[in-house]
Formats: sequence, structure tokens, C-alpha cells
Amino acid sequence: MDDLRSPGYLRAPIETKPTAFGLWLHTDVHGRRELVPELIAGDLYPGQAAVDLVVDHLLKLDESGFLRIYQAGGREWIQLENPLRADMRNAPESECPPPPRDLSRHVAAVGGERVSVRERAEEQVREEQAERVSQWAAWEQEQERSRLPARPLLLDAPPIGCPDHPNGRYADCGPCGTARRRHDKWVQERRYAEQLAKVDEL
Repeated sequence: MDDLRSPGYLRAPIETKPTAFGLWLHTDVHGRRELVPELIAGDLYPGQAAVDLVVDHLLKLDESGFLRIYQAGGREWIQLENPLRADMRNAPESECPPPPRDLSRHVAAVGGERVSVRERAEEQVREEQAERVSQWAAWEQEQERSRLPARPLLLDAPPIGCPDHPNGRYADCGPCGTARRRHDKWVQERRYAEQLAKVDEL
């Protein structure tokens, strides 16, 4: 099939070729149709959520030269550079306006009335980048928070000595010995609780 050897089709990225082939079958005999991604996705990929895929493919096919995206009458259209060969002698007049001859390939949306497919893709890229920046900021904030040192247990532990000797003493003192045992038991219980908490997190 000669159409499969057209330059625009050969230059098109491999992932866009099913969309390119489908457009041959779902444009008029002049290779034109209105660019409504939702309708094109419904024709080419029925039953699938393929609107974003179609938008991406249309932009790539425009860049490869398989088709042309243009504005006319305040609406957006596509024109295949090499429509399927057909007998044009009895072909009906296209209901789609032809692309302007004096404008560049990439035409901006007219008066902001309608967001073009390119603007829609650029907006999607900006939203994704903003989301990634937000995710990284949250991750960095969490990392910074996790670097704060844990409060040492000994700061909250009972004193190691009695009221008369709050820092303990080496000489025999019954109340100091009781306080020390209470202190050691408290520390052991807290450390054991922390170990159990770590096991539960696994």
C-alpha cells in the first residue's frame, strides 16, 4: 500500500501509527475532520479512555508531517497531508474548511474562544510538573522532619537518687538504692515498648 510509504507516516513515531491508520479511515475523502479529541478517541478507540492518548498522538503526527492542525471559523481542524487515494471526480464537497495557505503549520487558538489541542497538552505538562514539585516539597519536608533527634529517655526517667541525694551517692543509702531500681526499671520498660513498636511497623 503506497500510503504506508508516505513520508509523514514513515516519520511518525511507532506508537502513533495505529492512530494515523485510524485517521485515514475516519476523515473525509479530502483527509479532513474537526479536531474534537473526545470524538476522535471514540472513533479510533471505542470503549477506551483514550482522549489523552489521542491528544498526544495528534501533536506528534503534526510534528512528523502526517497531518496539519489548523484553525478556521473559530474551530480547530486536522488535514491529513496524504489522504487515502480516492476517485475525486465524483467526491462530495468537504464540509470541513480547507487549511489556510498563508499561515504556519502551528496556529494559536483564535481569540481564546477555544483551547487548542497543543495548549491543552502544554497545560497538562504544566499541571504534572507542578504536582511533581509539590510531591518533592512534601518529601523534602518529611525528610527534614524525620532528621529531628528523638528525645532521650533519660530526660524523662525518674531520678536516680532519693530526695536527699537526687544525683545518687556511692555510700550506702536505702532510699537511693530503691530510687535507682525504679529508674532502671522505667528505662527498660520504655526501651522494650519502643522495640515492640518497631516490630509492629514491619
